[in-house]
Amino acid sequence: MSIKTKFLNIFLFGLMSLFVFSCDKTPTDYWPDDKDDNGTTPTSNKDKPIYIWIDAAANFPDFANSKENIARDLALAKDAGFTDIVVDVRPTTGDVLFKSDVVDQVKYMYAWNAGVYGKYDRTATWDYLQAFIDEGHRLGLKVHAAINTFSGGNTVNGGTGILYRDKTKEAWATQMNTSLGIVSVMNTGESAKFFNPVNEEVQTYLCNILKDLAKYDIDGIFLDRGRFLGLQSDFSNYTRQKFEEYLGNVKITNYPEDILPVNATALPTTYPKYMLKWLEFRAKVMHDFMEKARNTVKNVNPKIKFGVYVGGWYSSYYDVGVNWASPTYDTSIKYKWATSNYKNFGYADMMDHMLIGAYASPLNVNGSTEWTMQGFCVLAKEKIKGACPIVAGGPDVGNWDSGNKATQEQENQAIVNSVKVCMDASDGYFLFDMIHLKMANQWQYAKEGISLAIK
Repeated sequence: MSIKTKFLNIFLFGLMSLFVFSCDKTPTDYWPDDKDDNGTTPTSNKDKPIYIWIDAAANFPDFANSKENIARDLALAKDAGFTDIVVDVRPTTGDVLFKSDVVDQVKYMYAWNAGVYGKYDRTATWDYLQAFIDEGHRLGLKVHAAINTFSGGNTVNGGTGILYRDKTKEAWATQMNTSLGIVSVMNTGESAKFFNPVNEEVQTYLCNILKDLAKYDIDGIFLDRGRFLGLQSDFSNYTRQKFEEYLGNVKITNYPEDILPVNATALPTTYPKYMLKWLEFRAKVMHDFMEKARNTVKNVNPKIKFGVYVGGWYSSYYDVGVNWASPTYDTSIKYKWATSNYKNFGYADMMDHMLIGAYASPLNVNGSTEWTMQGFCVLAKEKIKGACPIVAGGPDVGNWDSGNKATQEQENQAIVNSVKVCMDASDGYFLFDMIHLKMANQWQYAKEGISLAIK
């Protein structure tokens, strides 16, 4: 099988596996004074962090039961010049790969291996996250843990995760505005079964998971999928009530049409009566959750860096209810879908570090707009406006050429070129995912790019 064919297989895997309020009180003065040793923005590429993400499902065949394989690949990452690893320890099933009294352990995962998609059991009893911490720190790497935040299940193997196991959590599942009406995500074709982010029980549950994660000797935490599932969610009665309260106890009689037309997957040309306030409300929900989540982590260990992964396509990121910009960036000046209050729910100032998905084609490394790697990074820095000290962008290597338009040589060179371009435009470099470098044996191109960027 050719490398290009392998990449197409990995792309299919990616689609499957990646889709795969009682928290502590929030003080009002915890930032920026509690920023730790990376509380200032590095200016020289030599001082900037270089992150590599380690997806749970993709790397499961190698790592689930083998500390030796973990040591082997972390050594390769270190040799290539990466300074930080990001270990996914809560995949889209919602179960975890660290010790927790709140949620079940991952017992198996489905993944691609040697071109075959299959089930891989975890029979080892040692602590998965601790193995990365031990080996990573031994090598001098910083070790961060990542979770898929608002995902509580996945359709794989007939359905895995708490939303499948525990029928008492039925109300936690997000409700979708579809052509069949408002229905639970459990009754749709969505692979990742998202929670409703508005639900306070869900928020408390996730904060309790973060409390357990923050007990580890990790350098940082990243929240992935800290968002709504999409524009069609959440339209539950619970969220309707919360939104009506947000409006000042206004009763919406034409629901959901006064917010979003039935089954709409994009904003309509003519905005419904409450649509802009709805987008504002959703951004506030995610802003307030991030505040709770950060404080939960910091109350366990204030030295742990708190951050998020977000997609760089800010111009359309309203569809998942997230404003990752600085609260001093006035979104409404440029984007007609933003109210004047939308900026108040930018959350970059709560973050110690942020990873920006500069997920452009390997043919679009340079540029000034979204859907170029350089453009994603430059625009992210402009919107964050220094509110977060570390903003690192980079590509999704391997899933970046679904149309098969680039040659293998062009893809290899894009890895090399992307490092300096993204590091020059942001405060570091971020590569997703380790599996791609392993499958195509592309470590040498990452190493070459890093060497050129920091010399």
